[in-house]
Amino acid sequence: MKPVRQNGIFFMAQKRDNSAWIKGGAISGGGAPPSGGRAWRLILLGAPGVGKGTQADLLCERLGPLHLSTGDVFRAAKSAPASERTPAIERALGYMQRGELVPDETVIDLVRERVACLRDAGGFLLDGFPRTVVQAEALRQLMQAEQLTLDGVLDYELPTAEVIQRLSGRRTCAGCKAVFHVVTLPPKREGVCDHCGGQLYQREDDRPESIQVRLDAYAKSTLPLTEYYRKLDLLIPISATGSPEEIFQRTLEALQARV
Repeated sequence: MKPVRQNGIFFMAQKRDNSAWIKGGAISGGGAPPSGGRAWRLILLGAPGVGKGTQADLLCERLGPLHLSTGDVFRAAKSAPASERTPAIERALGYMQRGELVPDETVIDLVRERVACLRDAGGFLLDGFPRTVVQAEALRQLMQAEQLTLDGVLDYELPTAEVIQRLSGRRTCAGCKAVFHVVTLPPKREGVCDHCGGQLYQREDDRPESIQVRLDAYAKSTLPLTEYYRKLDLLIPISATGSPEEIFQRTLEALQARV
């Protein structure tokens, strides 16, 4: 597929296979940046409700890095047979089954098991890691050992009031789990899923009071991390207001400014 250049950045216009990251295996062949382009090595930050997942999809589809989400690894591990679980995953599942937080050391080991994905020639987009300064420092040392350079840390920002409005308007189908929004994506019939006819409900996590607690917890845990990357001149704040395409264009401009 012929690469497309926009804002001085070449587009891949395709999404990469990240199964090696999820399973903890070695990558097969590796990727490559578009002709005349570059391999981006990025970290993604953003509070619940800012649209981080949508931006991750756009970045990976158009710029070509591997989407390396620790959340994807944990979700896949829960249903994977024991024979396919790596040592770090086994330890992580033990903590999760007991309702405990997975400690930094175990999360770092999980990433270390998958270091081949960090070496991928097409670059990477880390999502969900690092979450603490300890994890960030471990990643820095790991990348130094692999002679890799981090290009930036994209930090998507949105006013608290707008985050609450976005999340509190979500409605989830009790049957097929499809998600609607009372303003931006309403069902054809109020309270009824378009896909399966199931009843729509508001998750406890999407109630305004619960959202505020989640945002407070995120801010408290992430502030030291953003300061860490700001001091390294790697933090790239991105306003998450507007449509997904507007936010993506804003991201491209911020990346181009660092080239």
